[in-house]
Amino acid sequence: MSFENWDEIRTAYQVARVGTVSGAAEVLGVHHATVIRHVDALEERLGTRLFQRHPRGYTPTEAGLQLLAVGQATEDQFSQLAARIAGAGAEISGELIITSLPTMSGLVVPALARLMIEHPALKLRYLTDQRVFRLEYGEAHVAIRAGARPTEPDNVVQPLGTNHMALYASADYLDRMGRPAGIGDLDGHRFIGADTRESRAPFYRWLAETQPAEAVVFRANEPESTEAAIHSGIGLGFLPVLQAQNDPRLIEVIAPIPEWDSAIWLVTHVDLHRTPKVQAALAALKGVAQECGALAAEGGGA
Repeated sequence: MSFENWDEIRTAYQVARVGTVSGAAEVLGVHHATVIRHVDALEERLGTRLFQRHPRGYTPTEAGLQLLAVGQATEDQFSQLAARIAGAGAEISGELIITSLPTMSGLVVPALARLMIEHPALKLRYLTDQRVFRLEYGEAHVAIRAGARPTEPDNVVQPLGTNHMALYASADYLDRMGRPAGIGDLDGHRFIGADTRESRAPFYRWLAETQPAEAVVFRANEPESTEAAIHSGIGLGFLPVLQAQNDPRLIEVIAPIPEWDSAIWLVTHVDLHRTPKVQAALAALKGVAQECGALAAEGGGA
C-alpha cells in the first residue's frame, strides 16, 4: 500500500517512540493538534488502531509496534545515508577541474602536482583556454582569471596576485636588430602582437597606443604561437615573467612596468567554495603563488 502523505507516518512513528502527543509535537516542531490529526488520518487510511489512548499518553497496539520497528529501521537507514553523504563531501577525492589562461600553467601545474601528492585520491583535469569557463554550469571547480575582477553574482572571487609581463627577444633577433637601450628606444623594432587590435590585455593596448601599426609584423591568437615566434627571431614579444624566466633562449629586453601588469583572480562557485577538495586546491595555488617571485602574491580571504 502506498501513502501519499509521509508526514502522517513520521508523526505516528514519533508518537510510538515518545509515547505522548505533546512529546511527538515537540520533536516534530508542530502543534499537538497536528499530531492528533495525522495519527487519526493514518489509522483511518490503514483501517486499524495504531494506539490505545489513555490519560498518560498513547500506547502502541501490535500494529503500532510494527510501525515503530519499520520507522526505527527507516530512521537508521537515513542516518547512515547522511553519514555517507557527509563523508563523501569531506573526503578529498574524485574529479577536480581547474581552468586558467594557458600562460598561467607555470603557476598552476606545480600547484596541482603538490595537490596530487597530498591527496592521491584526486583525479585532476587542467583546462587552458582563452574563453571564460562557466562555473555555474559545472565546467570547472576552480578558475584562475586575469584582468578586471570577475563580477558573476554566484561566484566567490579572491585575489591571487599580479601577473607581470615583460618584453622578450631571441639572441638572433638582437644580433640582427640591436638591443634597445630602454622603453624609449624601440623605433625601428618589429613586434609580435595579438591577433586582434582590440585586445583588452593591458600590454597589447600599450603596444597599439605607442607603436606604429606597421611595426607589428606578426600576430598570434595563442601564447604558444607568440613564444614560438619570439624563439624564431621574428620580433619582440610579450610573455609573463612566470612563463619566460626559466627559458634560457628568451632574453628580457624591457623589464615589467606597472602599465603591463594584470591582476590574477581565484574564482569558485559559491555552492562548491567550502568543499574540502576546492579548499585544498585554493590552498595549493596560494602556496605556490606565495613562493613564486614572478607573481606578486596578495592576501585574500577564504
